[in-house]
Amino acid sequence: MADQPRARGLFSSLRGLIATGVATLQVRLELLATELQEEKARILGLLAYGAAALILLAVGIVFLAIFFTVLLWDSHRLLALGICAALFLGAGGLALTVAMRLARSGSRLFAASLAELAQDRSAIEPRE
Repeated sequence: MADQPRARGLFSSLRGLIATGVATLQVRLELLATELQEEKARILGLLAYGAAALILLAVGIVFLAIFFTVLLWDSHRLLALGICAALFLGAGGLALTVAMRLARSGSRLFAASLAELAQDRSAIEPRE
């Protein structure tokens, strides 16, 4: 008879431990979902503004190149076209270099979730 209350207490404690673990996992998954939504919104905004900036700057640069070519049409039209072409190629090379550097740098996606899981793990692991 003495074993029955202790066994019920053990199962109750085990059930409570499992419930706590499941609740912690649920909170971590909710944090992960929130981070995914924030990253998605950030990327969509970045793409929209980046595309608008790219299109507007490209049109502006083309009109500037046309302006300089027409301005120097009578005296140095080939020089104006050569300089504009060199500037376009240089700017394109610079943009490609920056894009490659950004692609290699990686993302901080799930950084908060990973930090929280590391804290959870350190709290659970036995201390020496």
